[in-house]
Amino acid sequence: MSIRQLIVVVSILLFVSSCVPTKRLMYLQEDGTAADSIISVERIQKPYRVQVNDLLSIRVKAIDQDAVGMFNPIGEENPNATGEERMYYDGFLVDAHGNIRVPTLGEVNVLGFTVDEIREKIEKALLETYFREQANIFVTVKLAGIRYTTIGEIGSGSQVIYKEQVTIMEAIANAGDISEFGDRTDVVIVRQYPGGEKRHHIDLTKIDAMRSPYYYIQPNDLIIVNPLPQKAWGLGTTGLSNFQTATSVLALVISSILIFTR
Repeated sequence: MSIRQLIVVVSILLFVSSCVPTKRLMYLQEDGTAADSIISVERIQKPYRVQVNDLLSIRVKAIDQDAVGMFNPIGEENPNATGEERMYYDGFLVDAHGNIRVPTLGEVNVLGFTVDEIREKIEKALLETYFREQANIFVTVKLAGIRYTTIGEIGSGSQVIYKEQVTIMEAIANAGDISEFGDRTDVVIVRQYPGGEKRHHIDLTKIDAMRSPYYYIQPNDLIIVNPLPQKAWGLGTTGLSNFQTATSVLALVISSILIFTR
């Protein structure tokens, strides 16, 4: 094989093996030709059940607001705190035993309950032990944001979104998107359950991802985006970057051949 033939073969191999197909970089692709259509997506999610280390926001309202003041702290420990930091001081953290401490009620077990069930439980207990029906109390219980963590080929760190429901697409966008070297075809979600943690997989390049039971994230989810092989090879994702890499490699190959054939 001549040097010219060798150069052509090496160039083709480098270009073909190093390019990242566009389909591996695009989100929620549809099969067939593009057309406007309504995607049938299962939006009904099972109610989230509170777990250890969740942070709850509990507020009590009544005709006499002074009577419920102790249930609605306003940054007493750190009046300058705002946002997530304020929730750390004012929220109700679920301890290792699944309990929260509520004024006048003491320890209240909330592990495995939905926020609606917790609201009913606290409201009933307050009416039985502290208030009367005439007080017309109104209790609200919410998760203090959906907290999750991202690592790998994505903006890494702990994030919080203050919404009732958050899709994995929103979570990824909030974290700064997946890098060009991230594997969108196999995003891993490590989710906590009462019996331990489980790993789930979702392919974000396909439209069917919107029908996945893991399309909506849950509090304390860990989202892992593994790198594509191209990152380990040290090659680029575009034709231009691959051409530059191939040029450098070929220059080295040619130099080596000329040295050893003299």
